[in-house]
Amino acid sequence: MPEHVGTTDPDGVDFGWVMQSTFVLTIVVGAPLVTLLSTQVPLTDWGARVSFAVRVGAVVWILTGLSVYLHARRQEAQDDDGTT
Repeated sequence: MPEHVGTTDPDGVDFGWVMQSTFVLTIVVGAPLVTLLSTQVPLTDWGARVSFAVRVGAVVWILTGLSVYLHARRQEAQDDDGTT
């Protein structure tokens, strides 16, 4: 069994958690959203489909990332204040 490398205890927002949560939530929320929105737009060829998925996916990703970061920052502030 390999030796345990170590753990971290970040000060402030845990950006690893933010990145992992953003990745998972973007897939869970973004894939159905892109599918639902694509039914409302005529996508005639693969280029149009890819372009649409990238444009909508980018918006979903940035909104999800910002939301997760703000949530983590709010939780960190509450932890620092001692409130729940």
